[in-house]
Amino acid sequence: MTVMEAIQKFEQLARLCPDLVPSETEKVRRMMKMLRTDIAKQVSAGSSPPTLVSDCISRAIRAEYWINQDKEATAQFFKAKKEEKAAAKPTQPR
Repeated sequence: MTVMEAIQKFEQLARLCPDLVPSETEKVRRMMKMLRTDIAKQVSAGSSPPTLVSDCISRAIRAEYWINQDKEATAQFFKAKKEEKAAAKPTQPR
């Protein structure tokens, strides 16, 4: 699930069950549980974990962006290596 999908689902559930998220701290805690583990780790990392839902959301969006950028760069690197390896192979005569 993407961060935006998790946010939409969280907001929908929070509207349906407002008693489950009575405080901002509880909202942040529950939202963190809905995020992918790799994103949640980056959001909560550092000296000051998020205390507001808006802060949690902005950190999660940035974390997802940079994780996706890293995955794309890694994929491009390995694609270039594969192409380089294929180009280095001598062609076999028929």
